Amino acid sequence: MPSVSEKTPVSEATLPSPTTSVEINTHLDKAYNYIQNTASLNTGDVDIRAVRRKVDFRLIPIMLLVYAMQVLDKVNINYAAVMGFNQDLHLKGNNFSDATTAFSVAVLIAEIPNGYFLQKLPAGKWLGSNVVLWGIVTCCFAGTTNYSTLLTARIFLGIFEACTSPCLMLICSQWYTRSEAASRFQFWFMGLPVAQILGGLISFAFQHVEDAELEGWRIMFLVLGAVTILIGAGAVYVLPDSPMKVKWLSEREKVALLLHISENRTGVENRRFERAQLKELVLDPQIWLLTLINCLIAISSGVINAYSSTIIKQFGYTSKEAALLNMPSGLISFVFALLVAFGVRHTSHRWAWLLSCCIPAILGGALMSFAPKDNKPALLTGVYLVNAITPTIIIIYQWTMCNVAGHTKRAVAAVVVAGGFGAGSIIGPQTFRKEDAPNYHTAKVILMATQASAAGVTVGLFAYYVWANRVKERRSRKLEAEGVAVDATEDTWGNLTDKENPEFRYVY
Repeated sequence: MPSVSEKTPVSEATLPSPTTSVEINTHLDKAYNYIQNTASLNTGDVDIRAVRRKVDFRLIPIMLLVYAMQVLDKVNINYAAVMGFNQDLHLKGNNFSDATTAFSVAVLIAEIPNGYFLQKLPAGKWLGSNVVLWGIVTCCFAGTTNYSTLLTARIFLGIFEACTSPCLMLICSQWYTRSEAASRFQFWFMGLPVAQILGGLISFAFQHVEDAELEGWRIMFLVLGAVTILIGAGAVYVLPDSPMKVKWLSEREKVALLLHISENRTGVENRRFERAQLKELVLDPQIWLLTLINCLIAISSGVINAYSSTIIKQFGYTSKEAALLNMPSGLISFVFALLVAFGVRHTSHRWAWLLSCCIPAILGGALMSFAPKDNKPALLTGVYLVNAITPTIIIIYQWTMCNVAGHTKRAVAAVVVAGGFGAGSIIGPQTFRKEDAPNYHTAKVILMATQASAAGVTVGLFAYYVWANRVKERRSRKLEAEGVAVDATEDTWGNLTDKENPEFRYVY
């Protein structure tokens, strides 16, 4: 993949010449039109590293907070389950599993309109608005009284949370080169292990609520919902619509940044909906391989997020002990996320780093499935190791944004791949059936098998990218031999898809 240069990595051929009369080309990316309007600015002495630090400081913290609350609000019934939640709502049979699944079904369905909205609306504003709405829904969980009200709340929570990953994916791809984005994706993904660690502490704290008018778990939902609403309002205010509209960069810094990220050949902003790109996406093997990997991983990661406290409690621990013993899961996720962020940033090889996360997770699944039932250390180790799989999700999201070009195709690809996670999250909870309690042996075996399958499909995707790049190389040599010149402006800013652009190369 291209190395990261600290100077503007764009050839002069892609730059417009200074002009006093500018004609806006709606076919080209809005970033190109912005550069054309400011062509007289000298950006040679702009320190791109300082600009990048500004962007990091403004974007990454709020993105991390949004993702952390998305995880907390999604899995807080995992913690509520050991706080008397099931008994207070009179849940029976597979009610808890079905409520967990209903959330994922809502996410999967809501991804369909999200693909359109992300093409037409600024991702930051769309994300922040939905965060506020799901914060309100989280507060409403405190008023649930039975299975029907729980199901309704879970469905609305899924509808509003559905946009989170696609929005964060698109925002990151607007501001960073492909190699820079690898670590930034992992930085905001740190919200997941932070949520896992905080979730255990929060559950433990609210289990000590006594002599209150409301049960501890109801107060927990109210507090988490209020925090989410505040963070959502902050996201609306902080997250800019695009690099061209941001107020905390000078004009010279904006242009330098746009020229710096132009090496991606994926553009920044174009609101035209291209039906041809949608057709190409449907026929693109990489989209469905990425979606399948995400689905397989979600089966296990979704299960461990929704049921880890319940599983640990069934090892013979109390509810309070289970809440605290669940915290190391977040530490494992945090460590592997850091390793992946460093590895992908400096060595690329996303496929290899994905496999390196799958292997300990497979071992964890094996310990959960086959370790003696009286060997608590081995069983707990299995639960913790399974969490090594979670950083692979962000590898897939970042991989998607690196290898999909064309604004319509990229926006829809974000929700399709994220939809794969929703599909896996539907399947995962259904493997934990009432009739398999308390050991849930079948579910644990399925968890291990899906992780191994994800590793196998990853190797297949790696092979596909190697083949696709060789085809592109042959095509480029043929064009060069025929004397066909590549239009540098069209190549960089022309809203071409990864398949249409002869200069585009897939990273792996």
